[in-house]
Amino acid sequence: MLALLGILVCIIPAVHATTYKIGNQHNIKTIREGIALAKAGDTLLISAGIYREGNLVLEKALTLIGENFPVLDGENKYEILTVHAQHVVIQGFRFIDTGIASINDLAAIKILESKFVSILNNRFENTFFGIYFASSSDCLVDKNQLTANAEAEHQIGNGIHLWKCQRMTIRNNRIKGQRDGIYFEFVTDSHILNNYSEGNMRYGLHFMFSNDDEYRDNTFINNGAGVAVMYTKGVKMIHNTFEHNWGSSSYGLLLKDIRDSFVLDNVFKENSIGIFMEGSSRNEIKNNEFVKNGYALRLQASCDDNVFEHNNFRQNTFDLVTNGSLVLNTIKSNYWDRYEGYDLNKDKVGDVPYRPISLYGTVIERMPTAILLWRSFFVFLLDRAEKAIPVITPENLKDELPSMIPYDLR
Repeated sequence: MLALLGILVCIIPAVHATTYKIGNQHNIKTIREGIALAKAGDTLLISAGIYREGNLVLEKALTLIGENFPVLDGENKYEILTVHAQHVVIQGFRFIDTGIASINDLAAIKILESKFVSILNNRFENTFFGIYFASSSDCLVDKNQLTANAEAEHQIGNGIHLWKCQRMTIRNNRIKGQRDGIYFEFVTDSHILNNYSEGNMRYGLHFMFSNDDEYRDNTFINNGAGVAVMYTKGVKMIHNTFEHNWGSSSYGLLLKDIRDSFVLDNVFKENSIGIFMEGSSRNEIKNNEFVKNGYALRLQASCDDNVFEHNNFRQNTFDLVTNGSLVLNTIKSNYWDRYEGYDLNKDKVGDVPYRPISLYGTVIERMPTAILLWRSFFVFLLDRAEKAIPVITPENLKDELPSMIPYDLR
């Protein structure tokens, strides 16, 4: 009897749910009127057209579905849609031209203290912040497109912004031209999956104080400063592509004060620095591809107890540099295309260790202006002398078991 009563309780709201059609050709002309009329569990089906209604506030469990991408226009003055409710769906809209503010984070969609909100298949054009979550949980952002063309950072906010959230899923979105493509701060137990973040002014992904998250199968390309993951533990970074993030302060991936995390099966291609690590401990960096970077790996002396294993290093200007003489990390069984050792027993493992740090790389780390000597015969002689009789490069920074052939990682 109790089970039957529970089933009836679940069915009754669905039976009484109503769908309201909204648009110039219908009785209900505005979205605001539809929201006021509808009850929790109802659906608003919004016809194609342009809706200029200022800031809409949604505080009940409604489903908003756009037909042929109706336009919600912020008129360069307003936040467009503010949500403070559970079980909300927003699907199939085009949000354009929010206001810009230096104090308030105006957004196309702002979700505050809400649960089970789904933002699906929408388009965002020239919005200050695109999708903004605060103090929310168990929400989904899927298949949205966000583009902006601001010329300075103060004119634009982040594409998908999360603050103090948990159990969030951000997947299959395309973000371009924002300040940061995706921004996480104090976000836990969440997933960033299969997103494409390109041409953002600062970071393709900016990630701080956010533990036990995973980002997988994403592409971060041509962003102003690359990707930054900072002050965090328990992060899984798997099967992502970091490509063509160039600049004096740009990285494929910046890891600052990261602990107990995993960087696995990623591609770092044509970045100023593939991975820059500072103050990071007990991380595993395995099965990654480093190709055509300026610096493949820049490992600061403040890092310890990290493991670098089964990575491919190919066609990088510098494979590895560090700013210290004592190295407390493990580097083993990687493939280095500059390795000139031999394999007498044919086990595909080099018989002599490989020292990935060149003397010239060490000099540049301490005196950056020495880059002017790049490709000179003097530099060639220095590196050859250091290989024969190591003096400056760290003695214990070497790969004892270098692979003779590259790993088939993808």
